[in-house]
Amino acid sequence: MDVSIVIVCMNRMDNLYPCLESLRRYTDKSLEYETFVVAYLFDRANLARAVKDFPWVKFIESNEIRGFAENNNLALRQACGHYCFVLNDDTELHEDVISKLVHDFETLPQDAAIVCPTLLNADGSLQLCGRPEFQAYKYLLQQFHLYSEPIDSAYGKGLSETRSISGAAFLIKTEVFRKLGWFDERYFFTPEDMALARLARVEGYTVWADSDASLIHKWRTTASRIMSATRPAAVRGSLIYFSEWRRPCRPFEAGGLALRRGWHHRLRYFLLASGVLIAEMAKNLKASLVYLFDKSEQNRIKLLTFRHITASIFTSKTPKEIFSKYYSELRNTR
Repeated sequence: MDVSIVIVCMNRMDNLYPCLESLRRYTDKSLEYETFVVAYLFDRANLARAVKDFPWVKFIESNEIRGFAENNNLALRQACGHYCFVLNDDTELHEDVISKLVHDFETLPQDAAIVCPTLLNADGSLQLCGRPEFQAYKYLLQQFHLYSEPIDSAYGKGLSETRSISGAAFLIKTEVFRKLGWFDERYFFTPEDMALARLARVEGYTVWADSDASLIHKWRTTASRIMSATRPAAVRGSLIYFSEWRRPCRPFEAGGLALRRGWHHRLRYFLLASGVLIAEMAKNLKASLVYLFDKSEQNRIKLLTFRHITASIFTSKTPKEIFSKYYSELRNTR
């Protein structure tokens, strides 16, 4: 088996169908691959329809509260391929990107662990190609809209070494992924991709980007109700990640979310979280004023999201517990 493709979908048929159809259309038939779809919180009717329409896909039901990392790991632990291709459901192929990335490994040094393609917006414009090191102070500046992550650190260079990846699409050696402990499930919704790349580099592997291999990633669409549960969990996870001291721990060494590295870890978390709290409070105030004059559903969702983020920054809850709390509230208000 050459490649195990893993896709997590949260009951979004509008994403899943175009993704799978493009995967089947553009992937070279000479490539031996298996495809897993983790059907997260699917309606029974949707699951039955998808299973019927895509008989070549192995569907894994996930009906408990799980994050992106945990859901991916359900399938990754069953992977038989020499490589794993992790793919978001909101992506579409427009060329045989998987075969290109597999071929890249044939030309790369032995220590190469990950190759990621170029991500394009729906209109074909560049979204991301390669990813530089994303440090804590940059994350803080980003919350105040004072920093934008470079999108073209490897663009136009063909195959080049990079520092980090996007979890939307990347190819990784399965043996390496297994040694690294798969995705770190502490983070729930982001930044498990950056954590994986950083851990790989710490362990002596290299990470690469190919500007000549690309696919479409349809992100940043209109706000949805689920955002008020996912975003607070994502912010909490990012604060945990960026406050780690120097060397990240392996997923199986984590032992929970206790700030386990002493006073320096606590201090880093406090300083970073304080800055993020100020930024989120400002966003909350702005959203409140906007909603005062325009009580649209989109504005209500944004206001609710900022309120939940603000309440989650200094909580002792894990990202998973945060998501569970707000997701439960959403279900109860339907």
